[in-house]
Amino acid sequence: MTDVDPLALDRQVCFALAAASRSVIAVYRPVLEPLGLTHPQYLVMLALWERSPRTGRDIADALLLEPATLTPLLKRLESAGLITRDRSSADERALAVTLTAAGRALRTKAELVPGQIVSRLGVDVAELESVRDSLTRLIQAATR
Repeated sequence: MTDVDPLALDRQVCFALAAASRSVIAVYRPVLEPLGLTHPQYLVMLALWERSPRTGRDIADALLLEPATLTPLLKRLESAGLITRDRSSADERALAVTLTAAGRALRTKAELVPGQIVSRLGVDVAELESVRDSLTRLIQAATR
């Protein structure tokens, strides 16, 4: 019987997640580059394509980010002409983030991204969906 080292790198969930994250994001990089987006900016745009306007807090919550981490992303997207940031008319303390016409138009090009990623990964869609569902359960367990 073999002794299993509980601290072996290849047995660590945190290592597998970190390595998978870096590797998959690297696959996104060349696909997102023609859109003028980094991966974090793409995530913000995904949230806004679901619903716009949204508050900065709502976007941060949806992406599981601290608002301070979101601010530079929003500034760059605003500089690129994809969003506007204004004080909310309903609550002056809240920042309303709204897609511009250019931001809405970019969605058409972005609709090609998922298919390109699946193709580049070479993994069956059903398997990717299963991995996503497992990761979602893991995120929920870790954030309880």
